[in-house]
Amino acid sequence: MRLVVILAVIGVVETADYLQKYRGGTATYAALGGSLVLAAFFGVLRAATIRLWLQDGQVWSKGNWLTALLWIVALGLHLGYDALVAHGHGSDDVGTATVVLYLAVSLGVQRLVAQHRASRLQPLGAAAPSGGFGRLG
Repeated sequence: MRLVVILAVIGVVETADYLQKYRGGTATYAALGGSLVLAAFFGVLRAATIRLWLQDGQVWSKGNWLTALLWIVALGLHLGYDALVAHGHGSDDVGTATVVLYLAVSLGVQRLVAQHRASRLQPLGAAAPSGGFGRLG
């Protein structure tokens, strides 16, 4: 989860710098909000494609080709959404400026959903994972 926090801090700083520099209007905030909703949505979708299993008391995870494809589609949609929503409204490049924040949200949601799924794999009486378990990720 440390990586998500680092990405979130960098993303917030970059986004704030962009918004301060370009004084984004309604289209900019709409693009940003819509993009973060897409980030969360794709995080949930990717988490559903991850195979989880319990081995030696630790939860392990492994993505597959669909997980990778969803990453590519999600990033393409993030930048495409910028071109469709913000282009021509004085808010060009909002997608580029917010890509790190987008990654933080998407990865964070994916991690939370995967953690929730992993907690159901724990044997009865075992402590549920708290985020620093096994090879999830």
